[in-house]
Amino acid sequence: MKKLVSLLLVLALALGVMSFASAEDKVVINLYRCSFNVATPDPEQVKKVEDAINAYIADKINVEIRLNDIGSGEYTEKANLALANNEINLLWTASWESTIGTNDLVPKNAVYDITDLLPGTALYGSLAEGQWEATKYNGRNYFIPVYKDNVEGYDVMFRKDLVDKYNWDITSVKTLADLEPMLADAAAEGLKYPFLTQKTAMFYRWYIGSFDFFTADASTNFFAVSRETNEVVNTIQTPEYLEFCKLMADWAEKGYISEDEATKVTTDTTTQSKDWAISWWTDIPVNAEANSRYGQEVVMQPIAPRYAHSTSALGSCYCITKNSTEAQAKAAIDFMGLLYTDSKLADMYTFGIEGEDFEYTQAEGQAIQHVTQHSDKYNHSMWESANATIVTPLDNEPDNKADLYDAFNSGAETSCAAGFRFDKTPVEAAYSACQGLFDQYGFQLENGGVASADVEATIADYQAKLDGAEYQKVLEEFQKQYDAWKAQ
Repeated sequence: MKKLVSLLLVLALALGVMSFASAEDKVVINLYRCSFNVATPDPEQVKKVEDAINAYIADKINVEIRLNDIGSGEYTEKANLALANNEINLLWTASWESTIGTNDLVPKNAVYDITDLLPGTALYGSLAEGQWEATKYNGRNYFIPVYKDNVEGYDVMFRKDLVDKYNWDITSVKTLADLEPMLADAAAEGLKYPFLTQKTAMFYRWYIGSFDFFTADASTNFFAVSRETNEVVNTIQTPEYLEFCKLMADWAEKGYISEDEATKVTTDTTTQSKDWAISWWTDIPVNAEANSRYGQEVVMQPIAPRYAHSTSALGSCYCITKNSTEAQAKAAIDFMGLLYTDSKLADMYTFGIEGEDFEYTQAEGQAIQHVTQHSDKYNHSMWESANATIVTPLDNEPDNKADLYDAFNSGAETSCAAGFRFDKTPVEAAYSACQGLFDQYGFQLENGGVASADVEATIADYQAKLDGAEYQKVLEEFQKQYDAWKAQ
């Protein structure tokens, strides 16, 4: 009997050690992502989602994730610090992000080259070959795009209740100036933000039909390719820039744009309030998604055409950080492969815990289940989470959402500069110096922070300061590289 007990104890100990070893063998990856729909993510709920994800993937891939949700207001700063401290393995980013954007990470050598790790993986097979080609830098893959609206265009967004109240004919809006009568109504309504810029410098979005702003960065929107001449131009010396800045100044003086925009007081959740009337929206195949994001019904009017260009497929993506080991890089690819092919995991990662953060619903006339979100603790959107083809549609989205995305992406114009990527290394110091002047001048000009009588003088001062920072040298380098690219 003693021998039997001893044997059982040894077996139990061995099984415990084996179980412990199996858990220890899991490759742990730290994942950082931005929270746009919840300003201050709830740590307990994020941990609950993390645990649920790890339990679900435990018998599928040899990976455990550590989920870090950070509010959009502080994401860039916190993620950049964590990146510098080698605390991240898998990072959400975008071409338009500052500091940790796609155009920042490659020159800094901060991202893992996954070109040779991709072939044959579930992740590689989850996206069309064209997506991998469109997101390359120097012929190499560093980023994992989210398949969403991978072309770029912009709409004017209206609160539906105000459209109904004032009987606005939004189809009559072809230019920004056409908004004047509606903004006058909104100001008379006593709204704090008749025109909400969302503290965003919008020149490079509203004028996408005239220019390819290939830096994909508002803070360097003084470099672009003219669609008319196919040459690199200084946009702040164009009639379009003067027109736009004067309009913003005029609207600010009429009370249509709040000084909160120029002082960056508005938040990413201001759109969820009733304090605004008209704003902007990045055009997507199912614009009704905005209703859930903003907690109210809104309607859109297209005002800028859609283009496929060098960074449009990188409007939302992930990268593996250079500090990661090869095992962590492969683990990150395994996780992303499952995220992009497994609907249950994609829904959990996007929407949270079923029954707490969201419900599956199926209304009359719907052929499949949809998702109803109802959480202020964990709430993400498809576009910054996982592919449109795998995330379950929201309750206000059509059954064929995935097909609509395919049609949307294929229906855009291809930019003359599609495929061109600027290497700022030869003029990096001057480029950064020019970029540093944007907040002082460009942001203010584009958000109504300059009196209309002072707009022209401010633009002239802006140009003088840029020239003092060797702007012309950078402009020449842009043109040189673009000419060389066109000649290939």
